[in-house]
Amino acid sequence: MNNGNILHLDCIAAVDICGAYGEYSWWLASLGYEVHLFDLSETNIKLSAELAKEYPNCALASCEVCDARNVPRDGNSADAVLLMGPLYHITDYDERIKALNESRMLLKKGGVLFAAALTPFSVLLYNITVYDPDGGESCLEDPKFLAMVERELKDGCHVNPNREVYEGIGSAHLHTAKALREELSEGGFPEAVVHGVMGGAWLAHDIDGLWKNEKSRKALMDTVRLLDTNEEIIGLSGHMLAVSRL
Repeated sequence: MNNGNILHLDCIAAVDICGAYGEYSWWLASLGYEVHLFDLSETNIKLSAELAKEYPNCALASCEVCDARNVPRDGNSADAVLLMGPLYHITDYDERIKALNESRMLLKKGGVLFAAALTPFSVLLYNITVYDPDGGESCLEDPKFLAMVERELKDGCHVNPNREVYEGIGSAHLHTAKALREELSEGGFPEAVVHGVMGGAWLAHDIDGLWKNEKSRKALMDTVRLLDTNEEIIGLSGHMLAVSRL
């Protein structure tokens, strides 16, 4: 697999843990990989079947409900593990380490973990960009929202049960790049490289329109690569992707 400039991996078996309805899984399957999709939500697993219509010439190797901390696959069986949600959806540190240990158990020697995380700045920065009190976007004026964000910046805890304060995401854990590397190391992945997925490109005016144009899309991606692993500004990206070879 060659996903941009992140890493080249000749992969046979991939496990997508908490992969929702399988957008990544089906794409990888369409490239010829053996892909096993797991998600905690039974609804997501059922919805995954709908994506089969978009990929008529391929199929997932398996598609099951399970917890990221207990995946029903043999150890040493995966060339790649996608952990694209558990590190922010699981709010307890020890439980996130269990999920990482489970991923490490599944991987073959030389296999690769792709782990996604959100930064403590993501909620605040997004709401700054959409701030429009006349248009109903006024989270920045809400003391409860500002208190929530202050907690995020302090210790990474996004406390938002039932999305009572902010509709964007429920309670979650948000990582700095440094904290993400430390957590991955504790979970058995000491050589992680953390990438800023969006860089600052998401701040561009009319990002959807620019993305449809090949020339402007390339220009935006050039800026993303310039900032990709820059420690001074990686938190601007909002989303991060850690890549770790076992």
